[in-house]
Amino acid sequence: MELPLSRFTEELRDPWALLMGATAAGAAWAVGVPPAGVPVAGIAVWLIKAFASAWQSTGGESRTEPQAPPVTKGSAEEAWLRRAERAAASFADLTASMRGQLLLDRIAAMRPQVDDTVGTLRRLAGHASVTGSALARFDPRFLEQERVRLAQARQTARQEVVGELDRSIAALDAQREVYDRLSDTRERVLARLQSGAISLEGLVARAVEISAMTAASDDAGGGARALDELTSELELTRQSLHEVEKATRDDVGP
Repeated sequence: MELPLSRFTEELRDPWALLMGATAAGAAWAVGVPPAGVPVAGIAVWLIKAFASAWQSTGGESRTEPQAPPVTKGSAEEAWLRRAERAAASFADLTASMRGQLLLDRIAAMRPQVDDTVGTLRRLAGHASVTGSALARFDPRFLEQERVRLAQARQTARQEVVGELDRSIAALDAQREVYDRLSDTRERVLARLQSGAISLEGLVARAVEISAMTAASDDAGGGARALDELTSELELTRQSLHEVEKATRDDVGP
């Protein structure tokens, strides 16, 4: 599979890749690598990390995760997805800028959960767009007007026509039921997109607070306990999103 250059370039700008490269260079200096080899070690790690991430996103993930349907431009679901992606990017920047190896390791370890959460939100946003497109095919006002018209016609219809009118009314009722189910599904997914995006924004705020608390205090245990709580909250959010995604697939299909 061919690796897109744009994706590789994007991964090169990832602060986490830069941090790993800088860490590798520092480690090389500490173990006595000649000065000329120190930047080579750092650059090599930086490039390998960027290439591996880009390859995973284009090849590895596509074979293991369901493909997200396209998200409608300018839609409510796109707005919530963008907020979630910005929160995830802020979290990535935060993990790269922290000092204190123990804290850094604990928070950086949460990044796969954050990425998985955003991936689920992206698929849910695609499902919301699918239901939105389906809903656009219905005119509920017209369906209601047609049902009223047929019901009135049935009151004065001859007996041999009543059966046909009943079938027409039943068909209209079936269309309305589909519309209502799709509306409920879209409303539920949009609500979960909103809470998921806001939860990720709250995660970043809490991580910043924990970082500041730990830097200003000798109580490392307090920071660890707060991180345990934060990790648990993130995992609950991630799992609940997977449950919503499964229910949504059952409603609107893959």
